[in-house]
Amino acid sequence: MTPQPPALPFLRLPSTRGTDDQERGAPGARPLADWPLTVLVGVTGVGKSTALHALKVARPGLRVLPDRREVTDAVMLWPLAGRPVTDREERFALTARYRETHPGGMAQALASLRADPAHWGQEAVFDGLRGLDEVAYAAQHFPAWRFVALGAPDAVRVRRLLGRADTFDRVRLEGSRATGDLRDSLEALPGAAEVFSSAELEELAALGAAHAPAEVLSKVRIVLSERRHYDPAAAERHLRTLPPERALVLDTVALNPEQVAARVQAWAGAAGPGGGRA
Repeated sequence: MTPQPPALPFLRLPSTRGTDDQERGAPGARPLADWPLTVLVGVTGVGKSTALHALKVARPGLRVLPDRREVTDAVMLWPLAGRPVTDREERFALTARYRETHPGGMAQALASLRADPAHWGQEAVFDGLRGLDEVAYAAQHFPAWRFVALGAPDAVRVRRLLGRADTFDRVRLEGSRATGDLRDSLEALPGAAEVFSSAELEELAALGAAHAPAEVLSKVRIVLSERRHYDPAAAERHLRTLPPERALVLDTVALNPEQVAARVQAWAGAAGPGGGRA
């Protein structure tokens, strides 16, 4: 049997026949490029999943598209690797290859899907886009999309990654094992001195008292890898240039998940008819 890409229920992949679930939504399917999507923007550990959960609690029945990871697996990675890819560094490398021919990255991958309106309704939420290239491409090419950017400092993101125990958040540690002093091992990671201050590196090293040093190194490497591929600050700056009804930027350190959900709902409601409501 020919291997099949991961299924995205009630969505059709570009240039594929699709699974039964996908075909069931074929009549009248619309490109997501034309949908009034509400798109969450942010890198790993800023609180997108937590905020999305709070939104679903506040608004039961909210339709949420398959997340970035699932769309990446089906649209970006499968055509390049032909197999599941779990290592974060390898995923970054393959998605970089995808972007060589698709400069909009995830924005283009998402827009290439067709959705069944009978299942998704007329609006939906997606988690999420990252970095300036994806955000700028989406804002320019998909005028019906609206954006909610969530941000948090990099050191906070590391602590959140350590706390959530997500089995997806792993990378190979060859060449950066936590041997000897954790502070020295952290500082030796490529890019660490540019991303973290000396005081932040000290704080991260102190996390080794409660977590395995190898885990601390792994989470820091994830944050550094994302910073190499995506610049969250540049994405936020671009979103701030859009009309306020198209973009909302929130700090997930200053706001708890319930406050984030309330701000998003108030912003979506204020957009009036035609706005993508979250």
